[in-house]
Amino acid sequence: MPEIGRINTLTVVKQTEIGLYLDGENLGRLLLPRRAAPNQCLVGDRIEVFVHYDQEGRLIATTRRPAALPGGFAYLKATGISSAGALLDWGLSHPLLAPAAGQRQKMAIGKSYLVRIVHQEDQRRIIATSMIDGFLDQSPPDYQVNQPVELLIGTHTELGYKAIINDSHWGVLYENEVFQPLKKGDRIAGFIKKVREDYKIDLCLQLPGYEKVDDLAEQIVNRLKQHDGFLAASDKTPADIIHQWFGVSKKNFKKAIGRLYKQKRITLAEDGIRLNPTRP
Repeated sequence: MPEIGRINTLTVVKQTEIGLYLDGENLGRLLLPRRAAPNQCLVGDRIEVFVHYDQEGRLIATTRRPAALPGGFAYLKATGISSAGALLDWGLSHPLLAPAAGQRQKMAIGKSYLVRIVHQEDQRRIIATSMIDGFLDQSPPDYQVNQPVELLIGTHTELGYKAIINDSHWGVLYENEVFQPLKKGDRIAGFIKKVREDYKIDLCLQLPGYEKVDDLAEQIVNRLKQHDGFLAASDKTPADIIHQWFGVSKKNFKKAIGRLYKQKRITLAEDGIRLNPTRP
């Protein structure tokens, strides 16, 4: 059964100059404007569309995909201000309203905000609100250690990065455990590191033990072979450069080159590391 605020696959039942009419079943016939319709579409074809409201509160369809569906979160830029609130770009032909009463702070044109997308059925509209805490799950989290999750990066604090887990709970990525650039609004894969007694959730971007020292050591040797036996990398190289090159923390990089040195496979120099020619 087709739903408002969702992606639905609907059948074309009529073509007109202004667009295609789709069988919305319980929602009635829905207009897919010509500008959003696929080329060479025929009556009887089935099309994936997002069903929403136009600016007059009428149901309408589009083949465009919004930045997030109702019930989800997104990081959206304010492109205008009206008497009703801020207008946000969510990927459709008309902006998404963030009513003034639903703004945690007064929104300004050109700035982006973390918002929840809300379907207000009684008012026949889909809106955004930056007062997101009330929409997050307040019940004790039911996550397992090392469980893979999707993260939406929120604010950057002294501890690190707050992130929304699976559009459900807040969690924290600690600053000293992040070895890649992150910015507000990024959607990335992560893992549950720990659920604390106070139900706060610690997160990580790599599983413990993921950076196997032996595997990393071989990766370093292979990189050395590709660069004529020398790499300008040492224990003085910044952590972000190490992560950029090898995708690992500086701590694990140092462990790996330490192991290679003990195995006499490399020589440590002030300007980097060299592959010993006597070892394969």
